[in-house]
Amino acid sequence: MLLQNQKHALVTGGGKGIGYAIAQALLAQGIKVTIAGRNEKALRDAVKILSSLHQDIDRLDQAQIAYVTLDVADAESVNRGFQQAVTQLGPIDILVNNAGQAHSSPFLKSNAEQWQQMLNINVMGIVHCTQQALPMMLEAGWGRIVNVASTAGMVGYPYVSAYCAAKHAVIGLTRSLALEMATKGITVNAVCPGYTETDIVKDAVTNIMAKTGRTEEQARAALASGNPQQRLVQPDEVANAVAWLCQANANAITGQSIAVAGGEVMP
Repeated sequence: MLLQNQKHALVTGGGKGIGYAIAQALLAQGIKVTIAGRNEKALRDAVKILSSLHQDIDRLDQAQIAYVTLDVADAESVNRGFQQAVTQLGPIDILVNNAGQAHSSPFLKSNAEQWQQMLNINVMGIVHCTQQALPMMLEAGWGRIVNVASTAGMVGYPYVSAYCAAKHAVIGLTRSLALEMATKGITVNAVCPGYTETDIVKDAVTNIMAKTGRTEEQARAALASGNPQQRLVQPDEVANAVAWLCQANANAITGQSIAVAGGEVMP
């Protein structure tokens, strides 16, 4: 089911990986999309590619895909970026909080700065962006908020305690806000990927190789081994779940944490 062309989605971390795939999936539904992030070149290149990919679709033109630069951990930066996004493509109806960061180290070697960084980006980034978008959704009486969390928000993993704690907080926030918005026409959900073919996984592979002496193939296999399908999740698989939650006919789905992980987590 296609949404009306006037719907406007903002996707954080939209210049690459899962965010890029989400932007592409939403564009295919006829939704206007603003991708946001810190790397202006990556965002600009992504807009160019996405525009060319969809130029043959009548309902999509250059004016329906745009970008803004912002740092989700900085409230003032988020405020400026959202104002620019509204100026470019109109009020925001759909917010996909995809920007995130992972850090790996044993608990006793994780310092306060690392913990704060995980919380600032993975939790407060969602808070800052949602505080900007939610008033627009309340005024419209309709909205979709999808937080890209992780299976690390549903179970524990060793050596990523700060990341797990932050992602558990995201799921708690999702559930709480869903209840507050239950009668407002706004749904709030979380999508929880397992290990996905992204830069975060590339960094994890590099880290495993450096610390264990394993080959790249062995490191990737180690990450994939927790998935019953014995593979890494692909970004477009996560994007498909997000796009479904953004549809008009997903009204009854709210407060949920949906694992996209090949059966690794079965709540």
